[in-house]
Amino acid sequence: MAALGWLTPRRRSATARSVLAGEASAEAARKSSQELEELAPPDEPDFPVLGDDRAAAFFDLDNTVMQGAALFHFGRGLYKRKFFETRDLARFAWQQAWFRLAGIEDPEHMQDARDSALSIVKGHRVSELMSIGEEIYDEYMAERIWPGTRALAQAHLDAGQKVWLVTAAPVEIATVIARRLGLTGALGTVAESVDGVYTGKLVGEPLHGPAKAEAVRALASAESLDLARCAAYSDSHNDIPMLSLVGHPYAINPDAKLRKHARDFDWRLRDYRTARKAAKVGIPAAAGVGAVAGGTAAAIALHRRRR
Repeated sequence: MAALGWLTPRRRSATARSVLAGEASAEAARKSSQELEELAPPDEPDFPVLGDDRAAAFFDLDNTVMQGAALFHFGRGLYKRKFFETRDLARFAWQQAWFRLAGIEDPEHMQDARDSALSIVKGHRVSELMSIGEEIYDEYMAERIWPGTRALAQAHLDAGQKVWLVTAAPVEIATVIARRLGLTGALGTVAESVDGVYTGKLVGEPLHGPAKAEAVRALASAESLDLARCAAYSDSHNDIPMLSLVGHPYAINPDAKLRKHARDFDWRLRDYRTARKAAKVGIPAAAGVGAVAGGTAAAIALHRRRR
């Protein structure tokens, strides 16, 4: 029997370090379980309601339906078509890096991007930008659609409900994306045009924050919708006014403020990001910024050598 002693587990007293390891593991398991509960689809056997034509769904676009900002992807496509200079591309690249890593809509960055876009499209025909938008969607946007959010939109469509994008992006870009995804339509920022040519000005203000809520309210009235039976989806705390309008608000890939608000008000959460905490970790975040900055620097250097 002595020869089999090695098969018998030895009893060892727990050290302070092993106790610490055990407690840390238990806490990590608890947090993991909580996050999995958030990610798991809740029991919703009757939603969306089949055939409820007084219900509709409203989806924010940037970081909700699509990874990153539509306006920045559109800017990349316009640069490829020589609509603007390399220095403008560098600004677009930095704004996109900030948006992806921070996961929030910085008003100053977004305003700068909109001003840049307006100056770029001034004098061009609306029909030209719509046609180019179709090409840019295939080049830069199609592969960035979140499959999980797309499935949520499809569930509403399958139930016979209308599905609208609601975004601060130009309505022309939003309309292209909505059509390509098979959605009903889009609410977006309207750029002024005269005789089909952009003037470089906005009609009113960007469709952002409270303006989104007002747009949804107006559309619901025009479509005879019951907002208490409608759903809204967004990643940003800026859209809390819109989310608060409907009876079924969802926080999708939420920023920290929206996640807290959703927990406080018992809103449903979905997170489709594969590495949603990467921005909180120094090395991956720095690598992301470095890659964009390095690529931009290389592009500028190449441009200068060609001069």
